[in-house]
Amino acid sequence: MPDSPVQSALTEGYRRFREKSWHPQRERWMQLKEGQSPKVMVIACSDSRVDPSQIFDVDPGEIFVVRNVAAMVPPFETNPGHHGVSAALEFAVQVLEVEEVLVLGHGMCGGCKAALTQSMHGAEPGRGGFIADWIELLDEAREEVAHDHGTESREAERAMEQAAVKVSIQNLRSFPCIQAKEAQGKLSLRGAFFAISDGVLHWLDEASGKFTPVR
Repeated sequence: MPDSPVQSALTEGYRRFREKSWHPQRERWMQLKEGQSPKVMVIACSDSRVDPSQIFDVDPGEIFVVRNVAAMVPPFETNPGHHGVSAALEFAVQVLEVEEVLVLGHGMCGGCKAALTQSMHGAEPGRGGFIADWIELLDEAREEVAHDHGTESREAERAMEQAAVKVSIQNLRSFPCIQAKEAQGKLSLRGAFFAISDGVLHWLDEASGKFTPVR
């Protein structure tokens, strides 16, 4: 079977990676084969436009990343099921012993927009239902955003995107291992927002609840 255009493009990308990244950093890769010791875990959106490694310009092995729709963290639960985000979080905090967990939201987020407009509410699994169930994590925050900004404007969407970061940080603190390590000063939680339209990163000040752009 001949390569598809997508496979061909990926192969060419791999060749560029080997030439421009792997070979010049071969010593680094030899170290990484022995294990990883990132200091930061980044929880980001699966959106193809928001790659944490590109935004923060980090080398291989520097950040431990989990990505999902809208960069959400579910609250701590012990019910049976496949808890992918919780498993990644547990590994990063308990095994890798990262020093910081960063929740990275972004502009023009389709998941947050769907949460705001409830466009997938009532959809069947496989036809939007999985997304609808997932973004129900934002239902409570949505009520406040909709009350203050409505549901149709870009201002409302941005408010929802930034509220989602705060919800995930709140849910992070429901995990006993995070509660303990944060209390001991061994772990910090941070929030950030990346605006796709202008490429500006904003850091969350939890005390004020405001996002401040990086100058």
